Amino acid sequence: MSEGSKGSSLAFGQVVIGPPGSGKTTYCHGMQEFMGRIGRKVTVVNLDPANEAMPYQCSVDIAELITLPDVMENLKLGPNGGLIYCMEYLEANFDWLQEKLAALRGHYYLFDCPGQVELYTHHDALKNVFAQLAKWNFRLAAVHLVDSHYCTDPGKFISVLCTSLSTMLHVELPHVNILSKMDLIEQYGKLAFNLDYYTEVLDLSYLVDHLASDPFFRNYRRLNEKLVEVIEDYSLVSFVPLNVQDKESMRQVMQAVDKANGYSFGDQEHRSLEALMSAAVGADFHFTSTLAVQEKYVQSQDKAVAEEVMDL
Repeated sequence: MSEGSKGSSLAFGQVVIGPPGSGKTTYCHGMQEFMGRIGRKVTVVNLDPANEAMPYQCSVDIAELITLPDVMENLKLGPNGGLIYCMEYLEANFDWLQEKLAALRGHYYLFDCPGQVELYTHHDALKNVFAQLAKWNFRLAAVHLVDSHYCTDPGKFISVLCTSLSTMLHVELPHVNILSKMDLIEQYGKLAFNLDYYTEVLDLSYLVDHLASDPFFRNYRRLNEKLVEVIEDYSLVSFVPLNVQDKESMRQVMQAVDKANGYSFGDQEHRSLEALMSAAVGADFHFTSTLAVQEKYVQSQDKAVAEEVMDL
């Protein structure tokens, strides 16, 4: 697999990124099983040196090259500094990664990445790794997972939007933002707006007004307005809701990612014209996937209210 070899076949995959606890490893496990059931040859590459308990079958593990505990012990670094060192070490050892991936040609790749936000917002090591993979004819999409509980807190949701936008601009890959753990969202509290407001990132002035009702955020209204202006000026951030336990939700996310990295338009699987067109139509897909989750959420809210009334 020589660098820049145009004659070699394309390889498709996802780099799964996001903050700690957003469900990256769970997503890789669920997507590996889901794609395996539909006949796609999937391999998971663990690029997280702090990932010790992996539920999925891992074909390539960065622990064979370097581990976070060893770095922290030998170089006397903390977890954040240790992760940055590990990614810089991986960048300096491209030949190791190239050799491992060369033995897995013909697979669809899921790259399970570390959870340190700085690696995706301003540090260049992982960005350079992704760029090197592109030179090896990998067609990748970044799958950025965000815990859906941030939707219940307007202040946190604005920070998530800023982080997602910064990540999209820095990583420089086709990007799919995911609201993960949608099956748990009713446990986080009632949403201020309908779910599609958060997934499609609609008029954020309503969010600023909602924040102004909080005495703490009232003093920062001007700052929030400027942050919202930046997000809306770029008009890049939107989300796809995900429940890993729901097959239909997994299928919809897979379609969005396949569209982003170009897999939908290849010849790796037999596809009908209908399937191809469904991947090409983005707006309808997002509306349908969000509507399905919204219905479940509203039903759970109605059930909770009914139970409270019965208790009274």
